[in-house]
Amino acid sequence: MILPIVLSIGLLLYSISIFLYLYRILKGPTTSDKVVALDSIGMNLVAIVALLSMLLDTSAYLDVILLIALLAFIGTVSFAKFIEKGKVIERERDN
Repeated sequence: MILPIVLSIGLLLYSISIFLYLYRILKGPTTSDKVVALDSIGMNLVAIVALLSMLLDTSAYLDVILLIALLAFIGTVSFAKFIEKGKVIERERDN
């Protein structure tokens, strides 16, 4: 009986934190801050889908959790590579 209330409060808090991370993306002083905020949004989305799965008492969303986590990881790695080298995809040069 108390579990749905706690899960709803958790969903609300994670949603609020996503909006705060969106503010950090828009006003972040450095690119690194923006990348960390994007990664945190991805992890918060994973948590929101997990809480929603628990609230609806289904395991249908577990594949979605894996997909969101994978896309967030790939995005973070791509941004880190862009910050380090200035480009994401490197082409081989013909000699």
